[in-house]
Amino acid sequence: MATRRGFIGSATGVGTAALLGYSATPSAADAGTVGETAAVAVTQEQARQSMFAVNAGMRSNYATLKAELIKHLAPVVVVQNDAKGGRFTLVTKDGQVSANPVSQTFELAKSIAHTPLGIFSVIASYLADKIPNLPNADRMDAHDLVLVAFNDDMSTAWIEPLQAYAATLTTARRNLASAGLPAALTTSCGNILDGGLAFINASIAAKHFDMASFEAFSGSVYPDIRTNMEHASQAQIAGVRDIMKTWRAKVGEEAWADLYCVVLSQWTTSVLNQNTIIIKDCMNAAKVATHLIDLPGLETPADPLFTALDNLARIVQDNIAAEMVFPKDTTVADALKGQQDLLSDEILNQIGSTTVTTPAAPTYNTVATPGVCPVRK
Repeated sequence: MATRRGFIGSATGVGTAALLGYSATPSAADAGTVGETAAVAVTQEQARQSMFAVNAGMRSNYATLKAELIKHLAPVVVVQNDAKGGRFTLVTKDGQVSANPVSQTFELAKSIAHTPLGIFSVIASYLADKIPNLPNADRMDAHDLVLVAFNDDMSTAWIEPLQAYAATLTTARRNLASAGLPAALTTSCGNILDGGLAFINASIAAKHFDMASFEAFSGSVYPDIRTNMEHASQAQIAGVRDIMKTWRAKVGEEAWADLYCVVLSQWTTSVLNQNTIIIKDCMNAAKVATHLIDLPGLETPADPLFTALDNLARIVQDNIAAEMVFPKDTTVADALKGQQDLLSDEILNQIGSTTVTTPAAPTYNTVATPGVCPVRK
């Protein structure tokens, strides 16, 4: 399967039209003065293909412009969200530099906090497919439960994989004291691991578990999970602010004022993404709304940096194209510049809907630690 990079690289000029199955240029027999029309008998299909070729030519020219624009994007910070707190890449005219700036405390705290989710992932498909009388019962979708609980709830096939996970938890618990963590984090991690092992041992001994018993366990360790979340957040804030401060000094204030930041994430973490929140206060406040871009996807792309720059190039050229192509309609221009499809308003008008479907922009925490990562005034 051709990658987008390969498609753009090989499909320049009329190449894109050829790949799409259209003819973007006239044949020798049809050649003449540019713009000249000739009364030539054609079939309906030929007529339509010649019309399709207009869009194919546009896409070819658009791709060529975008591919060249990528080379001029700077300065840009690209963030790949990952288990380590994020891989950051600074792109300047002089090249690229990457770093994982967040300390291991972030990953360690989150790793242990994920214990209940790890247990849930083993037992979920063996749950009874009826929601019991629990305090949060009205918050669960009965059909979703049926989809998740696809195995026989009388089966004990969950025991072996749960024992394997228990062995992992046991090793982590035994080695916890040697990890060199802060005292409060060591305590919370120990409580989470102990709670997980207690639930597993009781379930295996009874050869039974249910929603109620699992929620009793997960609820009991929630205060400790909150402690882990606190330590993970502190580590991430410190690491991100430090690298942004370092790169700001490297780039210089004048260039930093025009910095673009592209944050790659999955849909499940694309709203109020943690790195987006932190980065916001490290940018030129006047340009955050247009230069801080969350780019959600399904899975991590094969080439995250190229994906970020490729999408950013499209955004940048659309910013200019919008005003030049639609100088008489700022609403449509804003649609081309933003996330709204150009046809959305017209479709809403035609179906008689007054509902605004454009998602609201996320609200970020504007409180920053004074002096740590000051924004440009």
